[in-house]
Amino acid sequence: MRLQRPGLWTALPVLLLAGCAQMAATTSRPAAAPDPQAMATATSAATAVTRAPAPRPAARATAAQLDTTTPEQRAAASRPAASAETRLGTTIASLGDPTQSGFWIRTPLVKEPGMGRLRNPANGKSAQVELLPLDGPASAGSQVSLPALQLLGVSLTDLPMLEVYKS
Repeated sequence: MRLQRPGLWTALPVLLLAGCAQMAATTSRPAAAPDPQAMATATSAATAVTRAPAPRPAARATAAQLDTTTPEQRAAASRPAASAETRLGTTIASLGDPTQSGFWIRTPLVKEPGMGRLRNPANGKSAQVELLPLDGPASAGSQVSLPALQLLGVSLTDLPMLEVYKS
């Protein structure tokens, strides 16, 4: 049996229109009211993934709480050098790990640990510190302890230029 082409071309538009009518009937149907319990479950699942608990109080410590040096240590660190010093150079300093106590600087200006002093040329204040090596070129910046920056009168968010001396 042979299909006639005019019949095929006539049936095709009818089929297409029937599909459009079915689509219009489905899209104009009102949406079912959401189940409140299902919505609550979905919301709590999303909250568990996207939100974290508040940090522990220790994680929100202030600079004063993180500085564990004593007034005697701060007084000793601020005394002028008692012996001859060698100027190693200047460095741009940033706050190092605030949880590491003491007076120190991690700097590429030294290759082995030793004692030294930092001087803030902006205000003339100085601090005796432990010099700790930091990998990198001599022009790279340095990391300074929180108590040392406070003793030098530097804001913890500043990037001051400091002079570094070796004792």
